[in-house]
Amino acid sequence: MFCTHCGTRIPEAANFCVGCGARAAVLPADAAPTSAGPVAAPDAMPEPTPVSEPTYAQPSPAYEPPTPVDAPVHSTARATCPWCGAVSDGSQNSCARCGAALDVPDDTAESGWIEVPGRKDMTKIQLGNSSLQIEGTYVPVADMNLAPGDTIYFTHHVLLWKEPRVSIASMPMAGAWKRVFAGLPLIMTQATGPGHIAFSRDAPGELMPVPLEPGEAIDVREHLFLVATSSVAYDWFPTNVWLQTQRGNETETHYPIGMFMDRFSAPRDPGLLLLHAAGNVFVRQLAPDETILVKPTALVFKDPSVQMHLHFERPGMTFQGWGSWANRYLWLRMSGPGRVAIQSVFERIEGEAQNLAGCSYATEQRW
Repeated sequence: MFCTHCGTRIPEAANFCVGCGARAAVLPADAAPTSAGPVAAPDAMPEPTPVSEPTYAQPSPAYEPPTPVDAPVHSTARATCPWCGAVSDGSQNSCARCGAALDVPDDTAESGWIEVPGRKDMTKIQLGNSSLQIEGTYVPVADMNLAPGDTIYFTHHVLLWKEPRVSIASMPMAGAWKRVFAGLPLIMTQATGPGHIAFSRDAPGELMPVPLEPGEAIDVREHLFLVATSSVAYDWFPTNVWLQTQRGNETETHYPIGMFMDRFSAPRDPGLLLLHAAGNVFVRQLAPDETILVKPTALVFKDPSVQMHLHFERPGMTFQGWGSWANRYLWLRMSGPGRVAIQSVFERIEGEAQNLAGCSYATEQRW
């Protein structure tokens, strides 16, 4: 059929013209308008109101809480411990071998001294099947969880508490009479797991784990040792560092770093040595023939390759009432190669200001 307004052919079932939009009317086929006849203008149709597309709010991103400033950031990168050199996967904040903090930069002074990395409270160290946890910061405690059959040794006066199932036995030392004369412990005490056992020096300071690889050894000033694993061998040797003072007709011998030093080594298997130092601990690596002067009572440990002897500094002339030997500086001269560790808290040297009657090998400098 055709539209009665514009003559456009439209489908039979259409209700409106596809050409002008007018309502369709049915006409006979022979009455269809021709192109020669006039065409009536369609009624005006209002413009359709445009329909705008609905506006939707953009979806907001998923909420992510802010990261606290002091929150640990875990990385998949490998991390090397600045203290013992152990390599970890970077997912932990402390070294599993020695407990040193891994999320702090190395603190190296311009003078070359390196501050030993601190151990955070509740730091855990793995010792094979056993473990060690350092608890507290002011007077820290070494809490050890011993696996069945694992053994450690220590001096008896540092034991804080233990579980009843941990067995205790004595470990005799060689050179008993010399040790008694030097004031060193006559026996060491052994503890065997399973169970918990804890140690403390009963003084403010810092617990310092020192891992030892097979073939390594360090020399430790006496009374700083706390505990060691059974794979660490213990020995001692005379320091040969002494001085004599005179008061009237009496002379007295003094040992600024002690008559003996402890030597700990790992002859076959790796081991862990735990020391207690006062204040903060600093380490310096001495090159061959490099020397450093340290306060004798500040010494914590040294490598066996480091040599030591006394060194005096004093005025070059004597003033009235001021003896040149009674007013002096007494040092321990350390010569490399090797490491030297010192603590920031030290004691006054006995007999330091008294008249000197003799001493072991020493160097001297006059002002």
